[in-house]
Amino acid sequence: MELLLLGAGMGVVGGLFPSPLHLIALSQVALNRWLRALVVLIGIPLLVDGVLLLITFFFYQHIPRQWAHDVAYVGGVVVSAFAIYALIESRGKKQDQIAESRQLTTAGVTAAALAEVAAPGTWIYWLTIAGPIISEGRNQGYWHIVPFFAGSLFGYYGAAVLSLGLMAWGAGLHKAFKRRLFTVANVLLLLLGISYLVRAYLRK
Repeated sequence: MELLLLGAGMGVVGGLFPSPLHLIALSQVALNRWLRALVVLIGIPLLVDGVLLLITFFFYQHIPRQWAHDVAYVGGVVVSAFAIYALIESRGKKQDQIAESRQLTTAGVTAAALAEVAAPGTWIYWLTIAGPIISEGRNQGYWHIVPFFAGSLFGYYGAAVLSLGLMAWGAGLHKAFKRRLFTVANVLLLLLGISYLVRAYLRK
């Protein structure tokens, strides 16, 4: 249950953060093309995450257990620090870039997907959060960590589709609405970073 909640929480945070793929999907919703929007919002991240899961899995097969545990501390600190920094920076800062719509083109979707891969948060998640949990599965059995990734999967895509629906229904491209989603996601991220640190300390 602990890993399920942690995974779901991390997934919800990722799904709430506005991203280039969110913006492309939102532009398709505005054109009443929900199927295309869902392909952009779900299909592409599934492909990217599948590749990153394999990379992280094989990487952590060669990392000593103690190193993986120490990386978990780094992950908790970095996630908490990122959340605090984002909350401070977002105060009074214009979110005009969030309000920009994007067109559904091969080049645009490719650029958005590459932006997701290149984003620091993506690698922080896979190398310092998911990685140590994969290492935990190597020692305790991989069925032990399935709830974490199942929770992440449902949390992320559920939150992504919900946030897309809320933006389309309640605000369209309303910047203040998106800023509130951004704030909620960062507060939740801070709480999850702290809980991840506590978990790492209790499992030493």
